[in-house]
Parts: sequence; C-alpha cells; structure tokens
Amino acid sequence: MEKDDGITERSNELMDSFVSGFTLGLSLILAIGAQNAFVLKQGLKKQHVFLVCSICAASDAFLIFLGVSGFGVIVEQYPSIEKISRFAGAIFLFVYGLKSFYSAYHNSHTLNPEGEAQTSRAKIALMCLAFTWLNPHVYLDTVVLLGSVSTQFDNARAFGFGAITSSFVFFFSLGYSAQILIPIFKKPMAWKFLEAFVGVLMLGLAVSLLV
Repeated sequence: MEKDDGITERSNELMDSFVSGFTLGLSLILAIGAQNAFVLKQGLKKQHVFLVCSICAASDAFLIFLGVSGFGVIVEQYPSIEKISRFAGAIFLFVYGLKSFYSAYHNSHTLNPEGEAQTSRAKIALMCLAFTWLNPHVYLDTVVLLGSVSTQFDNARAFGFGAITSSFVFFFSLGYSAQILIPIFKKPMAWKFLEAFVGVLMLGLAVSLLV
C-alpha cells in the first residue's frame, strides 16, 4: 500500500510539473507578436505551414531545454547575447514592417491559396528562423524565465516537457486553424488590413527593442 501511495504521489508531482510548464509556456506565447503574425500569414497562404510550425516549435523546445538544463545563468552572465539579438531583430522587423506597409498600399489582391505564387522553402525557413532567433524576448522567456521557474519544481524535466508541448500545440494550432479564416481574406480589404496591422506590429516591436 505504501508503495502504491508513493507511485501515486510521484505521478501527481510529475503531472503538476507538466501542467505548470504547459500553462506558463502557453501564456508566454499567446500574445500576438512578430513570430505569431508570420505563422498566421503562412497559414492563410497555405505555404510551407508544417515547416514554419516545426521550426518555431523546435526552436522553442531547444531553448527551453537549455533553460531547464541551467543555461539561463550563462545568458544572464553574457548580456552581449541579448544586445546583439536586440539590434539585429530591430533592423529585421523594421524592414519587414515597411515591406508590409508597401504591400498594403500598392497591392490589391485577394487571397487564393491555390493560385498563390510559392515562396521558396529555403527563403521561408530563413525568415522563420530570423523571426525566432533575432527576438531577444525569446531568450528571456524560454531560457531565463522558464529555466528559473523550473528550479521550483521537484521534476524540472516534466516542467520543461510541459512547456515544450505547449509550443508544439500552439504553433501547429495557429498555423493550421488559420485556414478557417481564408474565406474572409479572399476580400482585398481584409488582406490590406492584415498587411497594415502586421506593418504596425513589426515597426512597434522594432522601436520597443531599441527603446
């Protein structure tokens, strides 16, 4: 009986750690940001959705693993990592934001996934990596914050696995559920609004990184 109680208690600890990691990880990525907006647009276009979602989720998984393994301390000791990614990310977001404004102003197209010109897989992958790895907040959220919180749990691995699971669930849900909105974005004005919104979001994030 005592052995069964010990197994049950262990199972409860693992589940509590997993749920806590899943909940906190999901709360950190729910807010609309540059990366999420990019995933949404690719989902609407039906272009390399699996690749984009996989890169985003796998990147989060790797960074969360580093944080849970104790590498958050290294990031805190070398602030130059954060500074370099901050300025590089600001430049990238600024350029992408201007591109979105240009598209919103000059283009008047409807969304037709079947007829959309396919952007090369390599280009999409590089853009997705840039949105992910040039964002300094991703290091603070995954490596530092999740890594620090994981130390409060008896089973940090279960906590980290929960956070990693939340990333996979979120990005694949976002990428593929975006297709539900395709009928709306077949209207030119809806697509213009999205491009303008993305432009404002990107420029706002770029300024916030510099300020």
